[in-house]
Amino acid sequence: MNSPSTGLSKVSNSTSESTPVAATSFLKKVMVRGELEDLYDARDIAEVVFRTMRDMMPTEVSDRVAAELQGEAIAKGYPQGVATKDKALQNDVVDLWRDTNPLVRFLSRVRPPLVIEPETFLFRIRQEAGLSNGVEPEVVIAAVFSAVKAELSQERIDEVTGFLPGMIRQMWRRA
Repeated sequence: MNSPSTGLSKVSNSTSESTPVAATSFLKKVMVRGELEDLYDARDIAEVVFRTMRDMMPTEVSDRVAAELQGEAIAKGYPQGVATKDKALQNDVVDLWRDTNPLVRFLSRVRPPLVIEPETFLFRIRQEAGLSNGVEPEVVIAAVFSAVKAELSQERIDEVTGFLPGMIRQMWRRA
């Protein structure tokens, strides 16, 4: 259905509230591909995957990814600050990329890139994302990778590839 006030289509989430597609289409892709129960899980997992990816990149690269994500939202006609009943799902993809936690966002900007092994990447997702029983980190990582790659240029995809380790790089390429 279309909202007369914004002209944006709406999708229903598991709590039966409606949220603008601009705020949820990315999360819905992650939810479906990651075999998750709801959009909240998709949001939390995407943010942890993004945080782990960002931790391996210089600030300049992270900023270029954020700029592209921001530009993609504008190009698709998604207005900033779209009003929705569910503020927890209102974050744009770029906000999740930058991190919604101000302290983490700040630390990401001032510390040098980390060297993270594939096993550590998986461990962080398993531990920090609060995965439900039976949800495999490889599945949700691939879901986030696939959804974010749909928002990025080939140049940015190639640039991100260079910072991912071994098996995680292969997952990124397959997504």
